[in-house]
Amino acid sequence: LLRIGHLLSCAMSYSNTSDLTNPSYFILLGIPGLEAAHVWISIPFCTIYAIAILGNFTILWIVKIEPSLHTPMYYFLCMLAVIDLVLSTSTVPKMLSIFWFNSREIDFSACFTQLYFIHSFAAMESGIFVALAFDRYVAICDPLRYSTVLTNPVVAKIGLAALLRGGLLVLPYSLLARRWPYCRANVIAHTFCEHLAVVKLACADIRISSHYALLVTFLVRGPDLSFITFTYIQILRAIFSLPTKDARLKTFSTCGSHLCVILAFYIPSLFSSFTHRFGHNVPLHFHIIIANVYLLVPPHAQSHHLWGEDQTDPRQAAPALYS
Repeated sequence: LLRIGHLLSCAMSYSNTSDLTNPSYFILLGIPGLEAAHVWISIPFCTIYAIAILGNFTILWIVKIEPSLHTPMYYFLCMLAVIDLVLSTSTVPKMLSIFWFNSREIDFSACFTQLYFIHSFAAMESGIFVALAFDRYVAICDPLRYSTVLTNPVVAKIGLAALLRGGLLVLPYSLLARRWPYCRANVIAHTFCEHLAVVKLACADIRISSHYALLVTFLVRGPDLSFITFTYIQILRAIFSLPTKDARLKTFSTCGSHLCVILAFYIPSLFSSFTHRFGHNVPLHFHIIIANVYLLVPPHAQSHHLWGEDQTDPRQAAPALYS
């Protein structure tokens, strides 16, 4: 605690001179080492982004006009769609401007705003995945109580908790990063203002930023992944205990696409987080591509897979567990 207090006091003293030393803008390099391929790399990124935007707006529109979809699962999917729209839109337009027009400059304050949006909305997305896993768990493992457990007020409280957790946990290290003095280089070796890529440019002891960011990763990803793993183990046990193959396939189809989207989010996310800190032998361009995949693929996967699944309510099959 004394050590953290000392680092915080140093951060405060550094911030007093930051206005004199900070650059007016940062320069985003894009994907170092692959500059010649930027135009070609932009094609799949732009395509995935366009599909994600169209798909997520379609989800919101269909759920709005179709009363039969006014259920907890689709409310959570709408929350996820909004988060995905913000998350991808906060990074992709600037990234494409780098690839297409070599527009690499980003305003100093805008960089930290982008940093906050990226990391806070990623944490919010993780919380909504937990909510979706809980929804599927109740629908399949305890279907008779589904309508009494997941009422509209409960759904609203779960969504609000996920949003507040992500926004509040990320806020301290975003504000702290903003207060460091940046008197060295102003070149960020990334396509967006990723936290560690930015604070490494500070001419100060940034250990508290690094440690707190790692703590947030464990506080968010650890409990969320543990809960999702537990619920899907219970779901799979319930599915395999169904009496007929048709019932098992019908029930599993409602969860398979959810699981694919969850894996598409967590695997690149964890890989990106830990290789940035510990994977010093991982090529920088590979790390940056994975970081962009983790921001782009889940929105695309949600819009593509969740509406391609069998829309049969698993509660139609799951009651066989209790018959």
